[in-house]
Amino acid sequence: MQDYFHAYGVVATLLVVGGALVGGGLAANRMLRPSRPTGEKLTTYECGVDPVGEGWAQSYVRYYVFAYLYVVFAVDAVFLFPWATVFSAPGYGATTLGEMFVFLAFLAVGLAYAGKKGVLSWV
Repeated sequence: MQDYFHAYGVVATLLVVGGALVGGGLAANRMLRPSRPTGEKLTTYECGVDPVGEGWAQSYVRYYVFAYLYVVFAVDAVFLFPWATVFSAPGYGATTLGEMFVFLAFLAVGLAYAGKKGVLSWV
């Protein structure tokens, strides 16, 4: 039982030391940096363009859907690399091949659904 709680003590110690390092770095940054606030520095920064007009801007949901589709296919690519290494191992070929076909079928259904809803067209 002593070893069980000792393992949690190590984790707690590492969390405290890590928090102290982060807090110490932030405190050192605050003490060492120059602080000269001006009116120009306190204005809203918008990619080098002076802020003009209201703070409200509409954006199309389609852009978020494209980002979501990118994430889905990026996860697909991340899954393919370990699959390729396990596929070559003896005894795992048929299992991993079946898993990959199921995974790709899910992706194909999602892509077909997005195409049916018209998400993939820019117009």
